[in-house]
Amino acid sequence: MARRPFRRRFPMSLSEKLTAFNGGTTMVTIDMIWDAHAALKGVARRTPLENAPRLGKNLYIKAENLQLTGSFKLRGAYNKIGSLTPEEAARGVIACSAGNHAQGIALSAAKHGIRSVICMPAGAPISKVEATKSYGAEVVLVPGNYDDAAREAARLAAEKGYTFAHPFNDPYVIAGQGTIGLEILEQLPDVEQIVCPIGGGGLISGIALAVKSLRPSCRVVGVQAAAVGSMYESVRGGRLTTVPDRDTIADGIHVLTPSELTFSMCLQYVDEIVTVSEDEICAAILTLMETQKTVAEGAGATSVAACLFGKVDISEKKTVCVVSGGNMDVTMLSRIITMGLVKSGRIAEITTKVVDKPGSLISLLQIVSQTGANIVSINHAREDEHTDVGTCTVSMVLETRDREHVKQIKNALRAKDYTLFNT
Repeated sequence: MARRPFRRRFPMSLSEKLTAFNGGTTMVTIDMIWDAHAALKGVARRTPLENAPRLGKNLYIKAENLQLTGSFKLRGAYNKIGSLTPEEAARGVIACSAGNHAQGIALSAAKHGIRSVICMPAGAPISKVEATKSYGAEVVLVPGNYDDAAREAARLAAEKGYTFAHPFNDPYVIAGQGTIGLEILEQLPDVEQIVCPIGGGGLISGIALAVKSLRPSCRVVGVQAAAVGSMYESVRGGRLTTVPDRDTIADGIHVLTPSELTFSMCLQYVDEIVTVSEDEICAAILTLMETQKTVAEGAGATSVAACLFGKVDISEKKTVCVVSGGNMDVTMLSRIITMGLVKSGRIAEITTKVVDKPGSLISLLQIVSQTGANIVSINHAREDEHTDVGTCTVSMVLETRDREHVKQIKNALRAKDYTLFNT
């Protein structure tokens, strides 16, 4: 069952939550974001913001998948490494990450001549693990998920004395991510809505703070994978919540518990949080490939998925989707494309049965041919759960135009008295 979007019903003033840190001082400010913006000049790319009319008449893409290291994470990572004292830098830095923060920390530490150790989930995509190593980091693979890697990083930090660089529960990291909000306002001053992926919440916290400080009327909407909607559940319930661990194609936002800091900032600055399913994410990845000629990883495509499938209203508001990363695991690409094709009605599997006599199969195929569908594969079986004496089961995988085309094919078959079994 699809989740209903959360819309904030809390009062805007939640400063008591935000000021509970650092002896009563708000830890992230717009001035910190401006400082990060200056620090990142000549380091982070000013990524393009492009109109995407084939996705929606008012839709724009902020292409952080084209950032150095393939993700927005470089911004926060570099800002964090640049904030270290000489003593902190000398101890070396440790981080936990599913892959993108890992690469950002590894590259940033290398540029500053600092040793880096990264704890990553053992199931992290091999491409992200190898990329992190290539930037000079020592990688520690930890059995389990991101939260397990975070616990191991904290343990090693205490044991070895490393300086811990958290991927989202850190004001300097959040400030670095907030520079995306400044760029969006520079590139599209009349933006009315920004849609942003949420994992631990560092990205949306920084963007929302920047945008609400400079353009309060602009809506900020967060998107999570429905499988692991930790921030969605936390904000909906009004308290920090840990969700059960489930698989998701959006490994970059596979976070089971957000931080108190990002949770509080989302309560204050984010207008709405919605969730998207796995097949919706896959369809968005495919759509971005075909229409924008760009590759987004699962986490990065969630913002587009929310717009494509009506989770966010983009009919009237000038909307920017932050595509947060493009570090796609190529070993998963064919499966992702297939799921995307199925969700968008570009591939359909139809199972029916025919009389077991000459000419029956060709009669079925003629109907399919007349609809304009292309047969990718076909299986004809005499012994199947759907067959009885004198019939055969036929399963077809078809190339189709869209969901309406699939509906037309099924209606054409039913009109000829064919029974369909997988509808």
